[in-house]
Amino acid sequence: STCFRYIELSNGLKALLISDLTQSESNREPVAKEEEDSGEEEDGDSESTNEDSNCVNKYISYKMSYIISQSAAALCISVGSFSDPADLPGLAHFLEHMVFMGSEKYPAENGFDAFLKKHGGSDNASTDCERTIFKFDVQRKYLREALDRWVQFFIGPLMIPDAVDREVEAVDSEYQMAQPLDSNRKEMLFGGLAKAGHPMSKFFWGNAQTLKNEPREKNIDTYERLREFWRRYYSAHYMTLAVQSKGFIFMSFLFGSFHSGQPRADFSDLQDPFDTPDFNKLYRVVPVRKIHALTISWALPPQDKHYRVKPLHYISWLIGHEGAGSVLSLLRKKCWALALFGGNSESGFDQNTTYSIFSVSITLSDEGFQNFFQVIHIVFQYLKMLQSVGPQQRIYEEIQKIEANEFHYQEQMEPIEFVANICENMQLFPKEDFLRGDQLMFEYNPEVISAPLTLLTPATANILLLSPEHDGRCPLNEKWFGTQYSVEGNPPPQRIWEKCGFVFRDPPVYKLRIARYQPRIPRKKYTFRILGKSLNCDLVLFDLFVNILAHNLAEPAYDADVAQLEYMLFPGDHGLFIRLKGFNHKLPLLLNLIVDHLANFSTAPNVFSMYIEQLKKTYYIILIKPDRLGRDVRLQILEHHRWSVMQKYEAIMADLGVTDLMDFVNRFKAELFVEGLIQGNFTSAESKEFLQYFIEKLQYKAPPAEPPVLFRVVELPQTHHLCKVQSLNKADANSEVTVYYQTGLKNLREHTLMELLVMHMEEPCFDFLRTKETLGYQVYPSCRNTSGVLGFSVTVETQATKFSTDFVEGKIEAFLVSFGEKMVNLSDEAFQTQVTALIKLKECEDTQLGEEVDRNWFEVVTQQYVFDRLNKEIEVLKNVTKDELVSFFMEHRHASSRKLSIHVVGFGEKEKETHGDDQSSSSPESQDTERKTSSYGDVSELIFLPASPVLAKASRITDIRAFTSSLNLHPYHKILQ
Repeated sequence: STCFRYIELSNGLKALLISDLTQSESNREPVAKEEEDSGEEEDGDSESTNEDSNCVNKYISYKMSYIISQSAAALCISVGSFSDPADLPGLAHFLEHMVFMGSEKYPAENGFDAFLKKHGGSDNASTDCERTIFKFDVQRKYLREALDRWVQFFIGPLMIPDAVDREVEAVDSEYQMAQPLDSNRKEMLFGGLAKAGHPMSKFFWGNAQTLKNEPREKNIDTYERLREFWRRYYSAHYMTLAVQSKGFIFMSFLFGSFHSGQPRADFSDLQDPFDTPDFNKLYRVVPVRKIHALTISWALPPQDKHYRVKPLHYISWLIGHEGAGSVLSLLRKKCWALALFGGNSESGFDQNTTYSIFSVSITLSDEGFQNFFQVIHIVFQYLKMLQSVGPQQRIYEEIQKIEANEFHYQEQMEPIEFVANICENMQLFPKEDFLRGDQLMFEYNPEVISAPLTLLTPATANILLLSPEHDGRCPLNEKWFGTQYSVEGNPPPQRIWEKCGFVFRDPPVYKLRIARYQPRIPRKKYTFRILGKSLNCDLVLFDLFVNILAHNLAEPAYDADVAQLEYMLFPGDHGLFIRLKGFNHKLPLLLNLIVDHLANFSTAPNVFSMYIEQLKKTYYIILIKPDRLGRDVRLQILEHHRWSVMQKYEAIMADLGVTDLMDFVNRFKAELFVEGLIQGNFTSAESKEFLQYFIEKLQYKAPPAEPPVLFRVVELPQTHHLCKVQSLNKADANSEVTVYYQTGLKNLREHTLMELLVMHMEEPCFDFLRTKETLGYQVYPSCRNTSGVLGFSVTVETQATKFSTDFVEGKIEAFLVSFGEKMVNLSDEAFQTQVTALIKLKECEDTQLGEEVDRNWFEVVTQQYVFDRLNKEIEVLKNVTKDELVSFFMEHRHASSRKLSIHVVGFGEKEKETHGDDQSSSSPESQDTERKTSSYGDVSELIFLPASPVLAKASRITDIRAFTSSLNLHPYHKILQ
């Protein structure tokens, strides 16, 4: 059983303690009887002013019985970016970073991360508009020590000036990484429409300009202001805590030391922040991605107090419905839209104490963009129908039942995510609804639903239209992200409303169709892969086929989706993946539906054309991202005959037609190899029936030989090679450097050693490359299994405004040198601690069926079938030695190592110093110059750049095909023992 205990300390902190008292078979450590029954804290001095475990326990006893594999804790503070001072934008976000940079009791800057990594844990934090959340997990044995270290960040953070100067660079890197994301750019533009003085118009991210450069110019002491902000807002009475473990006793003396700060600002009186002339207009925006997207938004009174009714959830179910009679169904039939989302994301930006946003976001096709006014009219027509018929109790109760089923049958979350969710819920709901307040619909109230529904009119709507067609036609620039936009008055709203006839006569009917899929028993998962011999030369047609197949299924399969039966179709490198998840007795119906559509595949010319254009955009979006381009280049070098995304982009520009697609599909279906994995409550006979349905419906022949499931991998030369390419987004300063070492064909022991080595490397890598060198926000080592060939890499995501990629590579080399020294001097105790941590992680119970399925599916998809791989790896770890690990690392550190460096070079002054006029700065001045031409670059060809003198010894790769054609290929390799 699981015990939930609610406590309020005298300093105002509220805590929910979640303790699993069930003895799991795989965990032999007993829970002491006195721990189970104890009602007092460890020191015998309870500071609780309100203990009410029974109240919490009685309403969740039916919900879940946790098997707690890791212990976890999360703290939510009811302060966020809304509270930023006007002269220091981003201060709340910056403080979230800074409190983790050592404490008075534990002054080591990276000490907490090092402790967690040593004991199989992790941590993270996030800042929202009105809340900040900190969370971590760790092996249960070390929870108390971890809590002691963690709480010191809130009791006595160091925040020394030197660390402040360095960590602001991490905040700045995070901001620059966020710049190319259209979702962030839309939010900044939207927030800027708020009334003057409303916190929504603040710059929440913060960067070097707002937190370092401008404060120095204005003689503002950022260090002292951080401490002032911390003293005022990081106060116990603003905090809610959730801790989850097995047989856990709460240590109130730790949290009782939290100070009480000053009253924080109350924003609830700042109503109608978007009641301004600028809001109710049409904004044309130039996106970073080549997409057409329409977003219609309304700013409504805050709805959080209506959580028991959830009026916006009811409306979003109807506007976001995808079945027959829905908005999206009509738009798809016209080939005007590919997707639609309606509702409120429940993020701090969308829902807070000053307003709630309701949005309808539609991904438009090219034709939909040309007819976007008609699309807007269709949305308004649907809303007018909903207002005319009013809230429907029948529909509400159907949605209510669906959400209740999802709540009762939900899979267990990872402990770290569960406590983070709960501690935030503790800020929003009374204690009887901590676990269910964000999920269940408790009571039907037509007046509460009608109130926001009647406000969704053209006269109060804001319209954002994103399209690359706006490039060069938008004279305005948003201050912080540089988004190009223009403003137009909306069409006369009353005229639109009057013209809205009743195309939609009634909301979609759920009951009869959903009943076919309603759940009764627990979940299981199916995963199938269909291999076809004709894929190697037709991967673009294969992508088209899978996308159109998903389009054909969208409406007939939507009822199953509503009833929590999930499916996904994915075009892999070697075949079609079909994944299903849901409740046992109805999942075969969904599988049969998919196989039927696969067998009877067809498409109309207008649908084909729509997806041709959409795939062009998809490939373009991948190629302009530095991390995706870097991966594409690395795997194009390593994996023989792999289709790169750039090759796909080139191929889709050819003159393809419906006949080409149908010819491919017929060839693909003629000879197939089908394999599957089914897990859950089922019988052997049932699983054979599923496979038999494939055979009967598809009528395929078996191929003469099994198609390959892996690539052949090149054997890199025993020297250092460098492939340095320019980013394909000329407005993006972000760069990526990956240094990869190829180990070769190795057995299970070496693969386990590599996993242990990378685990040892994680914290020192972060400390050296991010904390001390401030090279970028994302720095990490990776264990690489490339089609069975072992290796490892170190990656740094940096910015060309600060560092050249050649400089970053030099720092990666310096890190590896220091890491080698650290490994040589590693104590036996530290080595054994890390080994034990990895063993414990591998022994952890799976929290969800999906974790076991993913692990087993990897064995099937690679045709290795070592289903007890975890146990074999644990046995390796039990007898591995420190000397063996050190020698293994040092094998990669000599002159004849097989080393490959991949640089994706962003645009900025540091690269301009190396590459001259070939690189343009991403400063606002140079961006203004570029905008006079085009925001979009050519992504059909890689641009190879030379190295600076510091990497002169590396052999350059300037023609990937020429380089790889001369290399030996490793044979297909499986890691079996």
